[in-house]
Amino acid sequence: MDNEQIIDETEINITTPKSEEEQSKVLGIPPTASTSSQHSENRGLKIIGNLVMVFVLAVLGLLVWQYFIQQNAQAVSAGTVSTTIVLPTATPLPADPQVSLDSIALISGETIQDSILRQTDAHTIIPERPREDVITYTVKRDDTLFAIADIFNLKPETILWGNFETLQDNPHFLKPEQVLNILPINGTYYKWNDHDNLGAVAAFFGVTPQSILEYPGNHVDLTAQDNGNYGLQPNQWIIIPDGKRAIKDWGPPTITRQNAAVARYYGDGSCGAIDSGAVGTGTFIWPSTVRSISGYNYSGIHPAIDIAGSLGNPVYASDSGVIVFSGWSNYGYGYLVVIDHGNGYQTAYGHLSAINVSCGQSVFQGATIGAVGSTGNSTGTHLHFELSYNGVKLNPVENLR
Repeated sequence: MDNEQIIDETEINITTPKSEEEQSKVLGIPPTASTSSQHSENRGLKIIGNLVMVFVLAVLGLLVWQYFIQQNAQAVSAGTVSTTIVLPTATPLPADPQVSLDSIALISGETIQDSILRQTDAHTIIPERPREDVITYTVKRDDTLFAIADIFNLKPETILWGNFETLQDNPHFLKPEQVLNILPINGTYYKWNDHDNLGAVAAFFGVTPQSILEYPGNHVDLTAQDNGNYGLQPNQWIIIPDGKRAIKDWGPPTITRQNAAVARYYGDGSCGAIDSGAVGTGTFIWPSTVRSISGYNYSGIHPAIDIAGSLGNPVYASDSGVIVFSGWSNYGYGYLVVIDHGNGYQTAYGHLSAINVSCGQSVFQGATIGAVGSTGNSTGTHLHFELSYNGVKLNPVENLR
């Protein structure tokens, strides 16, 4: 076989090397020094360029991160951070008990705004339950039944009726350092007696037996059927919810110049027979320089007013008349003056520190009859002032000018 035939039948694929280095490898000839040096230099430049680029990107990233952190910290301190988190539509609210629903400011569509979550307060405030038992209160200077009742959200009558053994149903027996019973609800406080009957006691105070039995503060044993008293024992104190009893007027009785001796029982200030004297005008002026109420206002348990004043302030005759009581009262009013005005009207002035008039003396409207004080059963300096017409106590405020 000749050489030309061999060449024609052999498939020869010759690829020209792309670089001088590749040509050297193909031909088996070592690369020249200049070729190797140039290749190493190009590769070194490429590495340095890459490093520079990485360094620049790192520096830029650090600067951006620091700027973001600084702005975020300022926003948090100012309380202005607000971000929006996009959630899938069906995503439920967080179930984690440590996440407060109050911390989610707004849920609208698929977004929850204000992503700064607060932790729930684990402390639960339980509403205070109504008091069921009797507590005590120590009377302070300048206290009144009205002021004490306001403290405990009760009626003043409840304070009075809850302390019969101390006050004897007389509000003017109130004095500092007394320890009073404070009922949990409006009503009366009653000590059970040996022969008491539940029905009769309930009727006396104007309530039903069930209201007494069912009140939890009485701790009644409803299973005990001893003559219908359900285990109530002598000397046991019970609360009568909404119970009432008659209010006694402890002020001076109606004293006329024709029968001034009717007040002998009332104290040493009672007068004897009086012949005649000045007659009133039917109009009444304020009996003191102060025109404001201090302590008791006019009410069912206090059919008079307590007028503010300082010790020694003058007390004036509210209208002209005759003195029918002048001296000490045994019923809590201390030094007391009563004037009969000769026309059905009568005025009384209690707790005086001094008296300037005597029995049978005629006085005229505006005359000084005494001085403001705090004698008798009084918790502070004031003037107790009463006005009555034919024995009926009137509200002085509606009649003074």
